[in-house]
Amino acid sequence: MILAGILIIDDDPAICNVLARLTKGFGHQVQEAYTLADGLVLARQGSVDLVLLDLELPDGNGLDILPELLRIAFPPEVIIITGAGDDRGAELAFKYGAWDFIRKPFLLEEVSLPITRALQYRLEKTAPKTPRALDRNGIIGSSDSIRRCLDEIARACMSDASVLVSGESGTGKELFAKAIHINSKRASRRFVTVDCGALSKNLVESILFGHEKGAFTGALRQNEGLIKQAEGGTLFLDEIGELPFAIQKALLRTLQEKRFLPLGAGREVAVDFRLIAATNRDLGQMVENGRFREDLLFRIRAIEIHLPPLRDRKQDIEDIALAKIHQLADHYGKGARGVSREFLKALTAQDWPGNVRELINALEYAVASAGTDPTLHPKHLHPKYRTGMLHLEPAPEKISDTDALAYPDIDEALPTMTEYRNGAEKKYLQALLKRAGGDRQLACRLSGISQSRLYALLKKYHLSLSDSDVNQSA
Repeated sequence: MILAGILIIDDDPAICNVLARLTKGFGHQVQEAYTLADGLVLARQGSVDLVLLDLELPDGNGLDILPELLRIAFPPEVIIITGAGDDRGAELAFKYGAWDFIRKPFLLEEVSLPITRALQYRLEKTAPKTPRALDRNGIIGSSDSIRRCLDEIARACMSDASVLVSGESGTGKELFAKAIHINSKRASRRFVTVDCGALSKNLVESILFGHEKGAFTGALRQNEGLIKQAEGGTLFLDEIGELPFAIQKALLRTLQEKRFLPLGAGREVAVDFRLIAATNRDLGQMVENGRFREDLLFRIRAIEIHLPPLRDRKQDIEDIALAKIHQLADHYGKGARGVSREFLKALTAQDWPGNVRELINALEYAVASAGTDPTLHPKHLHPKYRTGMLHLEPAPEKISDTDALAYPDIDEALPTMTEYRNGAEKKYLQALLKRAGGDRQLACRLSGISQSRLYALLKKYHLSLSDSDVNQSA
């Protein structure tokens, strides 16, 4: 009985033979590919549960197709088996989602156990489960990258492990953090947000851990602190990289011991909360620079979700824009708004360095700018976004030099007027094609003729746009 579909991608027939015999011995169906391209085709065509992937192949490095393999509708598990791997390669493989990384030469038991474990995991993952709808909490998008983030949310909300949400400013880290909370068992309790970048260095300890009355000058009454306010729920530390180094140790102890000591208190207070942190900074680099505790990073990064920038998921821009425009219309009581195709095209032409936050600000400006206009057009956008739509090119040089045109000479064998005009016309077209480099639109701009007229002339003289390197003396 066939238990699983296994694909071996390795250009060494001896290795393929060993792995095929091993896996077929367990009753699995095995396919072999000797290049990355062939392996990717087979992975996409059939039902593949496990890929045994080499790194050094004739057409590239196995890591090059690992992201593609994991983007397949139901991605296979992947075990890297290579003689060329190093620590950096292993790190990248695990980052992409590989199951294991095995170096050649290997013993059969070194390979058989990871294969067995990966297929057991696969079986558990595919076992029928009671379906549960995920509350997106306003997260909009259907791109592959957003779907992967939603899958991570679904996994995160099934446990109490700490989560680190990373990504550029404006990618929606708090939105995703709250989505984890409202889909978790803690949804009925509080979601407490703390902007670490806005905390006063002198008061941060008191704000987080609370204080007793009289603990310091100005402490006129007891304050339980934001951590205690998250009791039973979720504490969201936004921009945790801004948290003062001195406070990081106290936070680490609180996460480990589930208790803390408020300022001025005589005994510790027990607390139960789930931590979700967010950052737009490279915390690993901050650890190397001595500005963030490595042990705290390990503690808060039990699960990490990296949010893609908007420029990497442009297919989601239209859905985000339409939803937000509808919300704005309801908010301002202006009724339904039409949106022109040109307006949406203008939005997708931008790189949006400020990501979703910047896009929403641009839409608010456009709706306000439109006033009572029933339909949004590019003219309603801020000028900087309209300018960004233009692909300005330097004015093309005129084809005016007689050497380039190379008009036919009139010799003793006087040609007819038609023959002379045809010869000059062909020479002009050859020079035009060379100058335009095969670009149809540029050729039309340079010559001042329409596209249909250009094609008619090319057909007349048996030329094509690909003849950009024609011999001018022909």
